[in-house]
Parts: sequence; C-alpha cells; structure tokens
Amino acid sequence: MNPILAEIGTVFIPVRDVATSRDWYCQLFDLPADGQILFGHLYVVPLDGPNLVLDSKIFSERNVLKTPLFHLNTTDIHQAYAHMEQRQIDIVTPIEHDHWFNFKDPDGNVLMMCQC
Repeated sequence: MNPILAEIGTVFIPVRDVATSRDWYCQLFDLPADGQILFGHLYVVPLDGPNLVLDSKIFSERNVLKTPLFHLNTTDIHQAYAHMEQRQIDIVTPIEHDHWFNFKDPDGNVLMMCQC
C-alpha cells in the first residue's frame, strides 16, 4: 500500500513581510486577518482545499514565483477581473480564452485566477 496520499496539504508562498502579506491575502479572500503569526515568519491563510502558508523566512528575490504554481477558482472570470481592477491589484495578463488571467501579490509572486 502506498503511504503517499494523492492530495496537496499546503502551498508555501515566499513573502517579505508576513504581517503585510497576511493583510493583503486576507483582504483578497475577504477573510479576517486575526490568525496568529507562527514562529515570527509563518501565517496560514485558511482556504477550502489546501491552505496557503505565507513564509517570510524563505523569501528572496530568486524564490519569488515567476509563474503560477496553482490557480484560484472563480465562477465568473469577468467579475473576478473587475474586482481585481477595482482593488488596484497588479494584473499581468488580460483574460485569456475567456477562462483565466494572472496577477501579482505585493511581493511579485505571480498567481492565476481561473474560472471553474
């Protein structure tokens, strides 16, 4: 029997300042930013599915995500795009194939929004 589960537990994102990033990501998902910063460098953003762990200990310019390692889901890609524009989030691609677009967090990590 294979002891490795076919599931993702957590996705780590390198960030400069864990408190600033906590606030940005929690605002992105309309979540309260009231969780504890662990060990002075980790913050778990609780999501449905794998959690995001913001980690300032692993941050360096070379660790910034230049391409998305995952995508966030939306049921309406156009509404999500307009929402990001309204919040002045750095959008780096237009909506592609009426299905997805990329954007950056304040540290320059490239993330993807995809209509499910």
